[in-house]
Amino acid sequence: MPKTNAAIWFTPDGYDPARLGINGRRVAGESFLRGFFAHADVDEFVSLGHGSADHAAFAAMAQRAGVARPLRAVRLDSAQLLRPVDIVSYPAPLDVVEFWRRAPHGGAAWALCGITHTTSTLQVARSFHDMRSAPQMPWDATICTSNAVQASVRRLMELSEAQLAQRFPGATLPARPLLPVIPLGVHCDDARPDPAAGQALRDRLGIAPDDVVAVTIARLTPEEKFDPLPLFLALEAAQHELSAFGGGKLHLVLCGQFKVAHWQAMFERAAARLMPSCGYHLLDGSNAAERKATLSGGDVFVFPIDNVQETFGLAPVEAMAAGLPLIVSDWDGMKDTVTPDVGFRIPTELPGPGQATYLSQRHMGGTDSYLQYLAQLSALTRLDVRALTRALVTLATDRDLRARMGAAGQARARALYDWAAVIPQMQALWGEQAAMLAHARAKGGPLTARISPALIPIGPAPDQMFAAYPSPRPGPDRRLRPVELGPRPDVAATFALRDYGYGRRLIEDPVRIATVLAAYAPHATEAEVATATGLAPGVVGRITLWLLKYHFLEEKRP
Repeated sequence: MPKTNAAIWFTPDGYDPARLGINGRRVAGESFLRGFFAHADVDEFVSLGHGSADHAAFAAMAQRAGVARPLRAVRLDSAQLLRPVDIVSYPAPLDVVEFWRRAPHGGAAWALCGITHTTSTLQVARSFHDMRSAPQMPWDATICTSNAVQASVRRLMELSEAQLAQRFPGATLPARPLLPVIPLGVHCDDARPDPAAGQALRDRLGIAPDDVVAVTIARLTPEEKFDPLPLFLALEAAQHELSAFGGGKLHLVLCGQFKVAHWQAMFERAAARLMPSCGYHLLDGSNAAERKATLSGGDVFVFPIDNVQETFGLAPVEAMAAGLPLIVSDWDGMKDTVTPDVGFRIPTELPGPGQATYLSQRHMGGTDSYLQYLAQLSALTRLDVRALTRALVTLATDRDLRARMGAAGQARARALYDWAAVIPQMQALWGEQAAMLAHARAKGGPLTARISPALIPIGPAPDQMFAAYPSPRPGPDRRLRPVELGPRPDVAATFALRDYGYGRRLIEDPVRIATVLAAYAPHATEAEVATATGLAPGVVGRITLWLLKYHFLEEKRP
């Protein structure tokens, strides 16, 4: 049976929002890891990281999750020790470095599995282009969290392949990686509403029993998430309709964080001007209790995204799990997650062919920053305000519809988006990758060939890349002898003076350096020292260069 475990390529930046700051990528990564610990059918959990600090952080997260199964740590520079695990789970779109890291071990040494978060950055677009000219293999995979994102990734690859075919006529490109659609998951049990907390929030905000509360949980920035003005306009228009037949007051509760105070002031000014008849409330999105109270005290969840930075939309799925009906943009991942029985999708419109090409050119060329690119494109992305108004009025005036949609949303979230349902899909993908690996290993051929680590084009060995820099290299028969030190510091003292530890790279063990120096007495070649000390020739060669650099050794003259 194919192996279905995967080593987790771990760095806290991909999984620890509590320590490093809340963003969608880290929140999704932390949620996945909790889901993986809880629902994975594996014998052990394997972390793949740069060093002991990363592995310790992984172990700490496993401990907090109550993991009782064995943990195994593998260093990235010793990834060949992954076996029997054959898959590496990467917390983002695959970095081209990962293909080259594998190359010295052969293309079938292990399979890589990345996942899309935002795909709108230049870095991500370049990574998909570079992937097609790197040693990417058909058994590698990038999980696309929505059908819309899968379509955008395929288009990026089509454009890259067309350019490569034009530049290198007749060249045969390898097969693309697997691009399965697997959604992000949530912990449905965590999202269960707390009626007491919800009522306490409504009381605190002065919300009457017949008032209707629209809530959202999001990063509060018009540059990276959503422009609030269309929502404000729709809320005010809906309030006028409700007031005409004696309906209650509409309130908007925003639970989130502002990156900069400027945007908080803008939100407040715009709300006061555009929706004066509605309530406007701001809560701290970094506070878990406030997030819980928001979902528990709301009547409708709104998510009016108009930004290409968004790719899936995790918050609406969490709101579904909390039993709230949804009003969301008809946009990327929400096209998959929000069906008519759980909420309304509001039509959107992006600039047509030729209307916004100048924005991508300015961004690619460095004239505009990423945030400027996002903000300008958002300003040209329409959200249908009339349709948004109608959806608000419909849900505000129909308590039974809200209840039916909320119940349907809870069932849908539990069946499709709880990690208990998502993790098996990921393990099935890893099993497919493992089966493809096994076939490739049995068949052999050029795809499984190893590439010398000295000859990797994006990071060749220094002697390859900088061969023209130094003087001609001495021959292997060069005989060296120790230098009389006199009053100058010895090896250990010189090593300490240089303070290599400050850069967290010790270069070499001072004890081994002293051992090699002693072996050169009265004089010797590198090969003779390697034989005498039992150290590898490469180690002796590096230590010898250090000793020559600081004039502990010199050439024996005839």
